[in-house]
Amino acid sequence: MPRFASVLFVLCMLPILLLGCSAPHEFAGTELSAPHPVPDIELMSADGPVQLSDFRGKYVVLYFGYTFCPDACPLTLSMLTGVRKQLAGQADQLQVVMVSVDPERDTPEVLDTYVHYFDDSFVGITGSKADIDALGEPFGIYYEKGEGSEATGYLMIHSTRFYLIDPDGNAIVSYPHETTDDQVVTDLQYLFEHGS
Repeated sequence: MPRFASVLFVLCMLPILLLGCSAPHEFAGTELSAPHPVPDIELMSADGPVQLSDFRGKYVVLYFGYTFCPDACPLTLSMLTGVRKQLAGQADQLQVVMVSVDPERDTPEVLDTYVHYFDDSFVGITGSKADIDALGEPFGIYYEKGEGSEATGYLMIHSTRFYLIDPDGNAIVSYPHETTDDQVVTDLQYLFEHGS
């Protein structure tokens, strides 16, 4: 009888032990090894000044781009639109913020129209080059003017990664441009359940 009881105990404990030994979540992007507080630089939206601290309590996707971008920016914003659609009732836990690296052409009003084409909840912000650089510096953001055409005018050559910031204002994951909406949703659902 004692032997039967110990076998039964092991069988009952097995699911608990297996849960405790499950592999850690693997993020689709590069998980930052230590908290990276994001600079709380004030930039301008069509509705007034915006700082990333305005979104404390939410996960924030931060993306640096510009409205005249012919490829990377619209593709990334379309993908993030898909993320919000998949999150459905949890979508209000996520805020997408696009920072324009082309303040010469992207006024706050132009940015507002552009990001709202993808999703009404998206926020577009910009400011002086010094302020954009101060916000982007911890992420290693790169951008510069490049040649375009008569139709497009100049183009901005820029880095295309996007960044996930936790509800406390720390950058936690850096994603490559080719990340899919399914991958981002999987990461967010894990974070919603377990935290960062």
